[in-house]
Amino acid sequence: MSHSTYNKLWANAQVELNSLLAQEFPVQPPRPEKDRVVFFQRLATLYVRYVQIFRQLEEAYDQVVHPQKRRVIREVLDGVMGRVLELKNEMVEKEFSEYHYMDDVIQDLKLTPEDIEIPIPRYFLSERSKVLQERGNMLSNILNLMAVVERPKPVGVRALNLEEAIKIIQVSERARQGRLRAKFMREIQRDEERQRRAKDRDLGAAAIGTAVVRIQKVWKGYVQRKKTKREREEEMIFLGMAMEPRHIQPCPATTAAQANEAHRRGKQEEHEEDYQKSIVAITDKLREVEGPDMRETMKDQIRQWFIECHMQLMEEDGGSTLIFAEKTPQQLMEELAAKDEEDTNKKLKGKEENKDKGKKDKGKGGDEEEEPGLKMLPSAFLGELEVGHKTFGEVWQNRTESKNFSQRHEAELIKEEKRKEIEVEIRLQVDELMRQELANWKLAVDKDKGGKAKGGAKKKKGSKSGKKKKKDKDLTADRNIESLYQELVEQGLLKQADNVKLQDYLGDYSYLGTTLRQTDIEPMPSLSDVRQVIALYAVLPLGSQVVHEKAPLVKAILLAGPAGVGKKMLVHAICQETGANLFDLSPQNLAGKYPGKSGLTMMLHMVFKVARLMQPSVVWIGDTEKMFYKKVPKEEKELDPKRLKKDLPKILKSIKGEDRVLVVGTTQDPFNADLKSLCKVYSKIILIPRPDYASRYVMWRQLIKKNGGQVTAALDLSSLAKISDGYTQGHMVQVVCSILTERRVQQLAKRPLSAAEFVAPLAKIDPVFQDEEEALKNWYAKTPLGKKRAKAASGKEGEEEAPTKGGKDAKKKGKK
Repeated sequence: MSHSTYNKLWANAQVELNSLLAQEFPVQPPRPEKDRVVFFQRLATLYVRYVQIFRQLEEAYDQVVHPQKRRVIREVLDGVMGRVLELKNEMVEKEFSEYHYMDDVIQDLKLTPEDIEIPIPRYFLSERSKVLQERGNMLSNILNLMAVVERPKPVGVRALNLEEAIKIIQVSERARQGRLRAKFMREIQRDEERQRRAKDRDLGAAAIGTAVVRIQKVWKGYVQRKKTKREREEEMIFLGMAMEPRHIQPCPATTAAQANEAHRRGKQEEHEEDYQKSIVAITDKLREVEGPDMRETMKDQIRQWFIECHMQLMEEDGGSTLIFAEKTPQQLMEELAAKDEEDTNKKLKGKEENKDKGKKDKGKGGDEEEEPGLKMLPSAFLGELEVGHKTFGEVWQNRTESKNFSQRHEAELIKEEKRKEIEVEIRLQVDELMRQELANWKLAVDKDKGGKAKGGAKKKKGSKSGKKKKKDKDLTADRNIESLYQELVEQGLLKQADNVKLQDYLGDYSYLGTTLRQTDIEPMPSLSDVRQVIALYAVLPLGSQVVHEKAPLVKAILLAGPAGVGKKMLVHAICQETGANLFDLSPQNLAGKYPGKSGLTMMLHMVFKVARLMQPSVVWIGDTEKMFYKKVPKEEKELDPKRLKKDLPKILKSIKGEDRVLVVGTTQDPFNADLKSLCKVYSKIILIPRPDYASRYVMWRQLIKKNGGQVTAALDLSSLAKISDGYTQGHMVQVVCSILTERRVQQLAKRPLSAAEFVAPLAKIDPVFQDEEEALKNWYAKTPLGKKRAKAASGKEGEEEAPTKGGKDAKKKGKK
């Protein structure tokens, strides 16, 4: 697509954003909403519309080649991402569930489920490609030194035991006998065929007629079946249930479009390089040409102000900034006097308010009369969105670019931006010079008066800082980051993530979620919902520093679900989508490493130091329930699975917004853990169910294609998805790999796949039974969010909220 196409896409996104900002900042503040359902609908509509803008801006940022436009788009894109996360957090707080069903909103806005899929911004990896490549090379070099790199296994002759040898001989002998038997049977059949033909020759004209009728029957049946099949295919295409054959093959236009996108990304790098060179050249030229004039003009203005305003300005913070505010000396003096009065009034008011508050607390207990209802939480990103939208409107919306067909940078915009920076830089230099000049003037005046020479500039009083917090002692101050990285790799604590993407976690949308909730039935989330939640809580914050610092902070996530539902795959996908390091602190992996308390302290220090310095990072704790065992089983006492229980919460407290570090725990037996301790560490608990019918249908189709199979009319995927109810993704992968061997793939042309082939391998595997899934749902209902959800469903939420406000005070009074 062309430059104008992506410019229009950007402009459309800004128009939609403008309408949302008008809704977010109404002229009159909205009254609190008492109906929770209506309030959630409002939140869900905002969320869906922001996701739409997010998708448009992500595509525009990926393909726009103009370097200055890309910077404006990036600011707005980060702001929209942050706002989406804020709305998601607010929906969780209002609905008490990590999963939301917005079928009615999507229907009202005439969208499809694909339209609200959270995209993973491609700049997460593209802008860090060099760093990631260097890190990958370093990791592979260390693994090479350790001789851990995967190499083809040498084909060696292994000695067979007696049972294996007898089995091989038996198989071979039975095969030989079977071949001989088949040979004898073939000869008998040939003899019978010869005898039959000899009889037919003697039958005459009647036999020929019978043969003709038989041939006609076979031919007419074949032609009719072929015609019926063609008509059925045409009907399915007409109904939109199947694709035309020409659409199944890669379309030349699609291939050309993909090549064009790759070409535009190359142009982005080229234009960015030119832009950086121009910035340096234009800045140097401005400093050389306009710098001296700026300096002299500032000096003259400051000298004039010295005469008129004496010493007032140089004592203010920022030096001479107030001089260039285009105000008269009288106005400035009035402002300074008004400021002093305000400060004194504030101090007096503060004292009075404190006294009043103390009286109110003693008397009525400080009850505030607020209108009951639900309100939107304050946002940290709406200000940025307003600034970005304003920049678009002032600079780019009506800008004519007829002469800039190649979409290179605008030199005039660079000059405007850099001129301000140079003015600030020169002003600081001029301030320093003028302070010295002022000191010299004062010395000269004092000498003339015969008084004592006073010091030039008043020294600022040292700011009274409270007690400095003790910084954690750096246990590895004498070591560089490369040596720590190497040690962690050698110890097996830092691993290479598998090459899987979040989109490889297959699953379809849940189409009945809203309907079930309206009938007071809590639906199980679909795999598409799980994928969305992981993208929101893990991928977006880890990928963007701006989003991670300002969005609601998620430090630890727990993925709970039966074995084989893809928990480990999701951990690896998070690392691959964001370019994050993968640290493995699973109890089984830590067994025998860094023994003792000092060893544990050193290990955690090294892991989190490297994780912070080489962020983003994911710390994975597999079988995390073992860390919170109520009672450690005898067979696992040697592993000491509870080593991290005391130290991990302390480290999580030290993780701040600027640290893009995420702890991800996985568990299939959360019942064995102490729930209170588990919930203290993991702020977000995500329940992953077994796949539903729609997800199984999608997965069978994709897995068969991925392993070299072909989905034909002979393969009834609907029946296969139905009978595989209860089986997880891991079971399905296992079955497909066992069926689609190399030999079976070669036979597909003659013998297409059928659903019956998959039944026998499935029958040998134990599925996830309904009891196990119910046990997981009951366990989740005991978590803090699960309890809130249950209270909201039973209508006791309002009753519970009232006594919590003064509960503690009441207890204290009772004790007194």
